[in-house]
Amino acid sequence: MAGSTHTVTNQAPPLVQYDVFGSDRALLEAVERHLAPEAREDGLAELSALGRTCGSAQVREWGVQADENPPRLRTHDRYGHRIDEVDFHPAWHRLLGKGVSAGLTAAWGRPGGHVRRAAAFLMWTQVDAGTCCPLSMTHAAVPALRADPELAAEWEPRLTSVIYDRALRPAGQKPGALFGMGMTEKQGGSDVRANTTAARPLAEDGTYALTGHKWFCSAPMSDAFLVLAQAPGGLTCFLVPRVLEDGSRNVFALQRLKDKLGNRSNASAEVEFDGTWARRVGEEGSGVRTIIGMVAATRLDCVLGSAGLMRQAVAQAVHHCAHREAFGGKLLDKPLMRNVLADLALESEAATTLGLRLAAAYDDGGEQERALLRIAVPAAKYWVTKRCAPVAVEAAECLGGNGYVEESGMPRLVRESPLNSIWEGAGNVQALDVLRALRDPATLDAYLREVGRARGADHRLDAAIKGLLTELADLEGVEGRARRLTERLALVLQGSLLVRYAPPEVADAFCAGRLGGDAGTAFGTLPPTLDLTTITTRAHPTP
Repeated sequence: MAGSTHTVTNQAPPLVQYDVFGSDRALLEAVERHLAPEAREDGLAELSALGRTCGSAQVREWGVQADENPPRLRTHDRYGHRIDEVDFHPAWHRLLGKGVSAGLTAAWGRPGGHVRRAAAFLMWTQVDAGTCCPLSMTHAAVPALRADPELAAEWEPRLTSVIYDRALRPAGQKPGALFGMGMTEKQGGSDVRANTTAARPLAEDGTYALTGHKWFCSAPMSDAFLVLAQAPGGLTCFLVPRVLEDGSRNVFALQRLKDKLGNRSNASAEVEFDGTWARRVGEEGSGVRTIIGMVAATRLDCVLGSAGLMRQAVAQAVHHCAHREAFGGKLLDKPLMRNVLADLALESEAATTLGLRLAAAYDDGGEQERALLRIAVPAAKYWVTKRCAPVAVEAAECLGGNGYVEESGMPRLVRESPLNSIWEGAGNVQALDVLRALRDPATLDAYLREVGRARGADHRLDAAIKGLLTELADLEGVEGRARRLTERLALVLQGSLLVRYAPPEVADAFCAGRLGGDAGTAFGTLPPTLDLTTITTRAHPTP
């Protein structure tokens, strides 16, 4: 029986039953900005509906259930037959089905498709980042498959379908299909050219038998996979179906599932190929060139995923501090806590604004936009994903001891926060890709044109652009300082976008704290003369 000592007071209510889209001012404004007028009304209605779904108590609970009940590997059935299947909690299938039906694999070929999908992906990450993995790879497989028009015609309608079919049967018999990817091998890691998986040509033109081992293969219950293997003509891209056209299982031996820090709802496996049937995608020897379109698209999803995690962390922190009282008032009203929350909100808004701008470049598809993507995607992937972990940790601290308890949801965000920095090439890989992009004058010109649109609006941004040009003028020994250069490229791009599009209070604080050097290295060290109240009010996830 509860006594008087068990009366609960001064606790923030759960952040549920709210519109994840409508309460995120930075995201809403970015969508309104980048969607063409003819797609705006439909896009906003679609995203508003998804925002309410993402904030619902039911869908939030599914996310918790999927995370708390990780997938289980079944290599054999009860009779000893090899089946190589992964069992998921029902919540996983409910979430994945909703993600597919929400168009998270259907960006290609519809007006404003990439902006709409980017906003949806950013929101869906806040529900369950694990299901975002197969959704991302399925979406990103489309540009790689277009290297073979015949394959693209066969598979693209399945991949862009809004119907989720979990059954393991020939893809031609299904209304929709999901894709995975397998590039990494034990001996190579990011150096995929060191891969040893071998591809032996078969009698039918374009078909091969694969033999080898893949060290990381996420979402192993997908319908097909893009993998890299060594063909007679060199490293080549292949399509590997889970089930062959005659209904038999392809050789796809799941050796074990990885026991991961975060991303617990999603299965990541080691896979053995032993005479595995595969179809070539693109020409022999052009594997990296073929799959690079998929890599670029998944890297942008890393940016969007990290932006989503940051947004949820900030939303939880602001929500908590708006309800929690200490030392005679709301935490949100305490000057020092307001500084911390405003600083976190700046990081979140800058990530969201940059991610949606890059999605808009995909929708535009023009030559200059493609050139911008070649340098901006790896720079954004490097910087935004690296900022995610410190944001999540600081936001958890805003909840005090409550933020260290699983029921708060904050530990789950903290565990998830480093993943996007590692996936699809860790920091050094991104920085080196930025250097490669700089070899093409068109990419640097596209970048400078983009940031130049904001010149003259803020003296700290102008000084940062000038300093960046000085760094770019001297590329002697540049590899050793590639991270510093990539960081500056990302920060200047974020600053220019906020100066152009964000409220003056947000742009002023970002330029002061990130470009002007008028802040410390920890969150909560912004100059107190800034309008921090407006920034935190803007970040509040109004229930």
